[in-house]
Amino acid sequence: IPLNIACVFSPPAEGNRDVAQLQEDLPQELEDNKVEPNRKKAALKEIIDDYNSRYGTNHDLANFDSYYQDVQQRIKDQKYPNSDLPREKKIDITIVVDMLLTGFDSQYLNTLYVDKNLKYHGLIQAFSRTNRVLNDSKPYGNILDFRAQKAAVDEAIALFSGEAHERAKEVWLVDPAPKVIEKLEEATQKLKEFMAAHGLEARPEEVANLKGDEARAGFIEHFKEVRRLTTQLGQYTDLDEAQKAKIEQLIPSDDLRAFSAQYLETAKRLQQESKKREEDPNDPIQQLDFEFVLFDSALIDYDYIMKLIARFSGQPPRKQKMTREQLMGLLASSARLMDEREDLEAYIATLKEGEGLSEEAIRKGYEQFKAERRAAELARIAEKHDLPVEALRGFVEHILARYIFDPDALTELFRPKGLGWKARARAELALMEDLIPLLRRKAEGREISGLEVYEDA
Repeated sequence: IPLNIACVFSPPAEGNRDVAQLQEDLPQELEDNKVEPNRKKAALKEIIDDYNSRYGTNHDLANFDSYYQDVQQRIKDQKYPNSDLPREKKIDITIVVDMLLTGFDSQYLNTLYVDKNLKYHGLIQAFSRTNRVLNDSKPYGNILDFRAQKAAVDEAIALFSGEAHERAKEVWLVDPAPKVIEKLEEATQKLKEFMAAHGLEARPEEVANLKGDEARAGFIEHFKEVRRLTTQLGQYTDLDEAQKAKIEQLIPSDDLRAFSAQYLETAKRLQQESKKREEDPNDPIQQLDFEFVLFDSALIDYDYIMKLIARFSGQPPRKQKMTREQLMGLLASSARLMDEREDLEAYIATLKEGEGLSEEAIRKGYEQFKAERRAAELARIAEKHDLPVEALRGFVEHILARYIFDPDALTELFRPKGLGWKARARAELALMEDLIPLLRRKAEGREISGLEVYEDA
């Protein structure tokens, strides 16, 4: 995938007060700009022109601050999924000299590539740009140092650790990979022992045979730790072949994916069960933290799946690298596509291997397939509750036009039936119980205000 790369450093001040003030905190850039300033200006102008061409902006050297602010915003825009903001609008890598190394915060920065000598306060400040914890999928940042500055790192950590300098590395630095692999070995062993205690082998297909919500909750807790550690190990860039082989031995990739699918299915079931119960602080199900973010791969998004489906459709069976079953398994193992999973699986089941559809045809076909499924589901609900399909469709469209539930519109929907208020209230509750899942799917992640009244009923 082509990377979007930006570059930012301050231009020679040349009497510009704003730039001069900015450079008070940029010692290296201040010194650099004393040597061949015109060459520096020409290079920065070329960089900004390239940026304007890429992003459709109109920045220039005279208004450097607007360019600087725009770069920062596009880095922070990584928080938006590609479905909301295309990756072409964001920045993947930013090349800097002094800028952004202090004071700039974005939880989505995960790697700092260091090719300059740093020390003490400057080193800690620069390294800290990557250490804004996002969630369990990014528990820490990565530093790739091309200057072999281990001694400088040790000195800086000791200096800023005060009385805790003896334990400084434990506090500041993550466990080395061998230590995390040991923890993974313990976690996989505990998962095996848990499954054995329930008379089952530690295989993904056996999870469905766990009896009772308490046992299912136990699986959630045990496998969540396995997934957390594999996610952490996935961020190490220096794993050797022996370490990779050890991880694969402890939890093979296919098993990890299949267990993840079972986890998501089990978690979804327990989550639905929990909503039906009265609040109880001692209920183990209600106390579960499912941590779906651990199963949210940025790689396995809608665009990625569309490309895989197109590839599946376009290749004859003997040349396919991914079977229909493997594609289904990939879908099942990602939390990002939980809401789309049923539709995608049903759509994939209709496709013929080697049919040769383009990605554009796949996308259009899926949207049409999804619309037809929604229409059929709406018709079934209308028939079940003895309501005109057009009236129910109008009610749904009215809600989705503003993403606000309108109780008066619901009352109007049932008015032609001439029901008493008790009978109408029961009929409304029954309808909403069937309609809410459809509304949630059609809303595609957007919140519908007021709907929680019926979800809690």
